[in-house]
Order: sequence, then C-alpha cells, then structure tokens
Amino acid sequence: MRRIDKPSTSEIISKSIIYKVKGSNKKLASILCTEQYNICAYTETYLGRTDKKDIDHFNPTLKGKPSDSYENWFLVKSQWNSEKSNKWSLFQPILSPTALDFADRVIYSDYGYYPSKSTDDEAVNLIRLLKLDDPLLEGTRKRYIKRMKRDIDISDKAPQQFFDDLLVEDRDAVYFIRAIEEEFNIRVNFDLLNHK
Repeated sequence: MRRIDKPSTSEIISKSIIYKVKGSNKKLASILCTEQYNICAYTETYLGRTDKKDIDHFNPTLKGKPSDSYENWFLVKSQWNSEKSNKWSLFQPILSPTALDFADRVIYSDYGYYPSKSTDDEAVNLIRLLKLDDPLLEGTRKRYIKRMKRDIDISDKAPQQFFDDLLVEDRDAVYFIRAIEEEFNIRVNFDLLNHK
C-alpha cells in the first residue's frame, strides 16, 4: 500500500460533494476512482468494470456525521471493505492512509508490507486491520512483479520506459504501484494518462 494523496484541488472539495448515507454516491465514487487511477486504495489492485467497489469510510465511526469528509473516503474493493467492517475498535490507535510519513512507517520489503518499527502500534494496527499482510494478496503481488521483470527483460526497455509505455497502451495492466516503484526504482507516471 502506498500513501493516499488527497489533493486540495479535488472536485469533491470544490463542488462540496458529500457522502449520502441514504442516496446515490455514484458521482463521489467516480471522482475517487479517477483520483486513485482506478486502483483500490488498500490492495493496490486494479478496479475493473466488473469489480464490486465500495466507498470505505476509513474511520467508520464518522459515517453519517458532520465530521465525515473527503479525507476519510477511499474507493476499495468490496471484499476488503466488508472484511474491515466492525473491526475498527480492535485496532486502535491506527495510522491514516494519508499520513505524510506513511512510507517511512509502513515499509515494502520482499513483496510484503511491514511496520518499520515493531513498536509503532499505529502502523502495526493499520497492517492488521486492512490485511496488508494477507498471504494470498502478497502472493499475487509477487507473481505480478516477477512477470513484470520477465516482460521488461524481453522488451529490451529500461523499466521507466516499459511502465510508461504500458500505462499508455494497457492502463489496467499497471497496478501494485508501490511495489513497482520500489522494485524498479522508478515513478509510475500517471500524468501520462492526462495527456492522452
């Protein structure tokens, strides 16, 4: 998982879009999906057309309250949202996915995510609550990265050029963003999608 950026220029803020507890949230979900580049905030897997997607209230105790806001909303795969529900109180204190020091506290290593310090209760609780240590998800991430390494070798391209081209040519083939950036020492350049 990577730190989730919540830009102050978001359409959600500029248009004062709110989460409707009993109503349609299609517009909100669509904007979150675009801002997250069609990637689940928690699993970093691609959110395809056939995937069931939920707007997760990271802190579920805020849902339906005036203090619930854009900073608390993330578009995620439904399975992850349902597995997270009703467990919030068991994993406190907890690190926010928007924390500026997120990457320093939740580290990527050997295809998995770990707290940089075992004494960092917030990071430990985030990993446990969101199941960032799920072995099946880690296995999928590992196979994906190994496949990308093989494809790069075959392509004869530098990793940055390979992923730039893949992003433009086959957008839904680029996910596990933090793993890509750390394994290949590159930046996934989503700006390329804005210039198509």
